[in-house]
Amino acid sequence: MKLQALTIFLLAFVLASTYAAISPEVYWKIKLPNTQIPKVIKDFLPQSDGVVPELKQENTKKKVYYGLSGYIPISWHHVANFEFQRFVLENPSTNSATNKNLIKQVTEGSSFKNDLKVNYDTLKQYFFLEKDLENGKVVEFPSFLNKNEAPFLPRHFVESIPFSMEKFPEILNHFSIDSKSKDAQTIKKTIKLCEESEVKHKEKKTCVTSLESMVDFGLSVLGTNNILAITSEVQGETQASQRYTIEQVQQISDGDNMVCHKLNYAYALHYCHVGGSTRTYMVSMVGVDGTKVKAVSVCHKDTSFWNAHAIPFVVLKVKPGTTPICHFLQDDQIVFVPI
Repeated sequence: MKLQALTIFLLAFVLASTYAAISPEVYWKIKLPNTQIPKVIKDFLPQSDGVVPELKQENTKKKVYYGLSGYIPISWHHVANFEFQRFVLENPSTNSATNKNLIKQVTEGSSFKNDLKVNYDTLKQYFFLEKDLENGKVVEFPSFLNKNEAPFLPRHFVESIPFSMEKFPEILNHFSIDSKSKDAQTIKKTIKLCEESEVKHKEKKTCVTSLESMVDFGLSVLGTNNILAITSEVQGETQASQRYTIEQVQQISDGDNMVCHKLNYAYALHYCHVGGSTRTYMVSMVGVDGTKVKAVSVCHKDTSFWNAHAIPFVVLKVKPGTTPICHFLQDDQIVFVPI
């Protein structure tokens, strides 16, 4: 009996050591044999085994990688005034008085005025109703290219780096970040988002610090390794925001999925979550400048547990649990669906 237990222990040790030694790409292929690694992941993996990608250089002022979307797609936890304040701070108007009025109106629950049209319309572009996904429909959307170039780090390396608000000073010290800088505030905001509680019985979430951790979490929440990983694909985009005409809508799945949103951080960090039953679509569109996009759209069928005063309900003027709410995903946000 003791010999059998020792054999099992040694086998587990060997397997654990083997996984620690292999590259993130090989780990993906072993664990998810039925789907390719999306290009937006592959482009930011270590170029060779055992070589850690360079992070922001010591002589640069910014040590954090930024995308364009901020945290708008992850907005149903909070009341709208909190999210609008965050949006306004990240997308400042030239008129500070306008921004203050915007926050005030949302806080008070009043309607938007014409002088707030630019900010309101920009924010509204992120959310729409499922019935709007039809051929010939014209939609407007900000850039599908998120432009967050943070590299993935191997799990055995990144796990040695602190990641919690309790260790916030150590994190800043590790990356040589000034505690009074914008980068420090971004690090803090991202970690706080990651440490928010789940919606009990309705959501499973975590922030993954490596590709290996992303794979493991997906396997645990979806319950299968027969998984398809998809992202939005963009060809030739030249404008930050423009109108697109929908040419084809293809349903990919109906049921649970896992979505991983790339966050602003010092290396590739993703907010991965399963948030209730969804329908996932691939939407082929063409922009006014000729840009061709295959955009992933996720439609949340159950919004009953979302915050009743969250941004999607404010901009779409619907109530929780009454109709599916959809959003497009930029090209560095990955969707995992069982197949």
